[in-house]
Amino acid sequence: MTIRMAATHAAGKSLSDAIFGANAAAQEAVAKFGAAKVTNATIGAIMDDEEKLACIPTLEKAYRALPMSDLIAYAPIAGLPAYLDAVTALTFADQRPDGFTAACATAGGTGAVHHAIANYSEIGDQVLTSDWFWGPYTALCQEQGRTLATFPLFDEALAFNTKGFAAKVEELLKKQASLLVILNTPAHNPTGYSLSGADWGAVLDTCKQAAKGGKKVSILVDIAYIDYAGEKNEARKFMKQFGNLPENLFIMFAFSMSKGYTMYGQRTGAIIGLSASKEIITEFADVSKFSSRATWSNINRGAMTVLTKIQQDATLLAAFEKERDALYQTIRERGAIFMQEAKDCGLSALPYKAGFFLSIPAKDPGAVCEKLHEDLIFPVPLKKGVRVAVCAVPAAKMRGMAAKIKKAWDAVEK
Repeated sequence: MTIRMAATHAAGKSLSDAIFGANAAAQEAVAKFGAAKVTNATIGAIMDDEEKLACIPTLEKAYRALPMSDLIAYAPIAGLPAYLDAVTALTFADQRPDGFTAACATAGGTGAVHHAIANYSEIGDQVLTSDWFWGPYTALCQEQGRTLATFPLFDEALAFNTKGFAAKVEELLKKQASLLVILNTPAHNPTGYSLSGADWGAVLDTCKQAAKGGKKVSILVDIAYIDYAGEKNEARKFMKQFGNLPENLFIMFAFSMSKGYTMYGQRTGAIIGLSASKEIITEFADVSKFSSRATWSNINRGAMTVLTKIQQDATLLAAFEKERDALYQTIRERGAIFMQEAKDCGLSALPYKAGFFLSIPAKDPGAVCEKLHEDLIFPVPLKKGVRVAVCAVPAAKMRGMAAKIKKAWDAVEK
């Protein structure tokens, strides 16, 4: 008889990541055929036109100039105060809604999702997100004794499914006294979709109605890709709707330095809370700090410091934003190429607004991806379709990809 030492709640846990698996297959092809012949559309990081990992030059210069003490010293558990002020300002730009706010540093945007699940959903409850979603949401819920429920992101017209969202909220709140909703927008991973102001109005109407009935609803807005979603204030305009909400409708934001600052591996982010109630925000700050101490203790001081230095220096900030905008324009061009060619060849891609990824629905995503391997194209198979990382594929390789995906799709799906 085999003895298993893991606790019962940990038994059977194992990590199978489709993204890293697809990337490994792409790397094997590169070793065999050469990088020039392989299209690696798996990587969730910006690659330049030579397919090298891109870093914002002003960020690199500022980071390398930090004294060693800023790189190796402990940081406060809640984060450096100047960093917390800066990320709060960055989260809202000029669209800050009325209300009280607080922030807590986290280990990347993932850490912010962790804290929201840990502190704003009950053990055993279901957390709600869309049916197209970032896969680790499932593991984050499972690790903390929750499960992930989904609503259909799109209706038949490929618009935001307001009815589907409302129906799922109603269903879950018949069984639960509270509900945490995670919405990754703008520039959603994996579709590139962004909720409009009207979409947000419908979401909030549903949640306000639930709050009137005495239920507690919390919404985590995962804004990991917001810096690649368009002009900063235009991309944040929806946030104004979060002012003066009922006390039992709580809003949080998951801020990340990974994409907006090209500091993926430094694992630096924050969770920001917003409420009409000062007491609720004080509670939020307390429970978030406690969760930080109980998980990673404190996070990367150097990354927090470099963000603060850039924000406090007008010359550095102007250079930084100009360079980041150039990366945004590069990604935007790649996405436009794919979507136009998809339209031309009849490939049914989901509506892409902005961001690192776009997706094509498929009944058998794995088989479609396997077929694409024959053309040395390596996207990621998801549960509902195929994900293409436009952030990683140079324009030269993006041309013609939609037609090849259509050919593979037709061979498998028809």
